[in-house]
Amino acid sequence: MTNKKDSTRNIYEAEVIDSSVIDEGVLRKVLIRAGRTLAQPALEAFEILIAPSTPNQVKVSMFAALTYLIMPVDLVPDFIPVAGFSDDLVALTAVISLWSNHVTPEIRNKALRKLDKWFPL
Repeated sequence: MTNKKDSTRNIYEAEVIDSSVIDEGVLRKVLIRAGRTLAQPALEAFEILIAPSTPNQVKVSMFAALTYLIMPVDLVPDFIPVAGFSDDLVALTAVISLWSNHVTPEIRNKALRKLDKWFPL
């Protein structure tokens, strides 16, 4: 009679991919592009927040909406179906609206220069 531990041992075995199979150059390029894609809107939002030309009301609204999005506590908890994410959607929509209305070519260029420095191609 085999014990239960021995009979389930093979279930947890997995094959590990050898590092020689993965082209590190390609992986690096993919990660850099992914980093740039995620960082660009964040840097543009940051540049909007620190730009002297951005109205204070816009800065406060963006900061409040961004803060709300990263807070662990919501007005409507996320575990409530549909309604749980509706408040997050409102905050995200506000940030995107303010961002798209106040991003200038100068702000976009500043963000791109930082991207090039942080994530060189």
